[in-house]
Amino acid sequence: MTQTAAIIGGGVIGGGWAARFLLNGWDVRVFDPDPQAERKIGEVLDNARRALPGLSDMPLPAEGRLSFHADLTQAVATADWIQESVPEQLDLKQKVYRSLQQVCEPGAIIGSSTSGFKPGELQQDALRPEQIVVTHPFNPVYLLPLIELVPTDANPPETVARAKQILTSLGFFPLHVRKEIDAHIADRFLEAVWREALWLVKDGVATTSEIDEAIRMGFGIRWAQMGLFETYRIAGGEAGMRHFMAQFGPCLKWPWTRLMDVPAFTDELVDLIADQSDAQSGAYSIRELEQIRDNNLVGMMRALKAQDWGAGAVLNAQDRRIKADVLPDLIAAQPDQPLLTLSRAVPLDWTDYNGHMTESRYLEAFANATDRFMEVIGCDSDYIAGGGSYFTAETHIRHLDEAHAGARIRIDTQMLLGQGKKLHLFHRMYEGDRLLATGEHFLLHVSLETRKPSAPSETIEAAMARLTRLQASMPWPDGAGASIRKPA
Repeated sequence: MTQTAAIIGGGVIGGGWAARFLLNGWDVRVFDPDPQAERKIGEVLDNARRALPGLSDMPLPAEGRLSFHADLTQAVATADWIQESVPEQLDLKQKVYRSLQQVCEPGAIIGSSTSGFKPGELQQDALRPEQIVVTHPFNPVYLLPLIELVPTDANPPETVARAKQILTSLGFFPLHVRKEIDAHIADRFLEAVWREALWLVKDGVATTSEIDEAIRMGFGIRWAQMGLFETYRIAGGEAGMRHFMAQFGPCLKWPWTRLMDVPAFTDELVDLIADQSDAQSGAYSIRELEQIRDNNLVGMMRALKAQDWGAGAVLNAQDRRIKADVLPDLIAAQPDQPLLTLSRAVPLDWTDYNGHMTESRYLEAFANATDRFMEVIGCDSDYIAGGGSYFTAETHIRHLDEAHAGARIRIDTQMLLGQGKKLHLFHRMYEGDRLLATGEHFLLHVSLETRKPSAPSETIEAAMARLTRLQASMPWPDGAGASIRKPA
């Protein structure tokens, strides 16, 4: 059953929320009086459609329906989740809650994107304070997993648990902030770094570009995968955190930082920083910077997926949830039809200098399809752990058309031979009805103990015999058995 999210406020953050819900199969209704809201959210969605699917190695659900509403009642009626992302004005937010709670479902969760207000402040004078929680995201909302979930005692435990479940199902990492505090957790760190950076620029110590280089060339990369305390634990060497604290603790008494002393926000300081920022990044439009940011984030998070670490572990968990839902559909065998063995989007890091999917990734996609086929016939992880597997002996790939980042591709697989030790597969890769490539693969069943060809189990033999009967009437595929032609 399709769920519905209402987005109240369609700026950068609201647009990111809309994209996250929409690309995870929710219907989305947007309420925003800005006449440019539809255009702005459309541009955010273009970036999200290009980037978000590439984080997953499983197919995302079919995109939900997006609609824009001038009437608040139409937007929030029957919505399961209402996300408020209006400007940071407490009286405005409270006014919005009073209006929407008169017409929304009492069981709907109302999340606020606020970065500064505490949930207790938002709940004041609300018709149903137990509905309202802080769900503070980070930009871009459609890529970054962190959501600071801040409830109060007015929120029943079951409401908090349901909020966690929904956010997790969208691929977020909901961090339950157990105590109300101004600016929650993450923004307090950002504010500390921001204040220090302002002083460094004002005092002529560093430019905006130099400060950014200090972050992204050093501790920013470390923080991206280990955070603060785990990074410092390693810095303590074999003696660990206690040694680090003893060694570097005294520096806390040194007058290095000016965190409690805020520079005056004068026109001169604003002009100085704005001019330096223009010199640093003015060659790029905001849309270009967003795409550069998204490219880098996807690449880093996919690298973390390979290690099942940090944000990558969150993405892998989301893939496992999706796989549990879609795997039966992917491997369902139908008479005279190929098996659907792969359905996914092309990640950003699968593209090359020509702007399309690099040739090595075609092989990776076909290899993944082969792995899925092996699962279908019973050669799964348990079987491999028991000492049997298939080794590829020969491969031939034909590149017929281009695939670009964000493209939704599928692979259909026909078994040309499955008998005894031999397995002969023919894969076709499509985007929609457009044939992109074919992959022909000949494999041998082997004993992992002897590393030599061996007979598969009776279960695998029976599965291959069943597929042989199901695909018996399928014609020999065009291109099968082909080789590279010798030039005339």
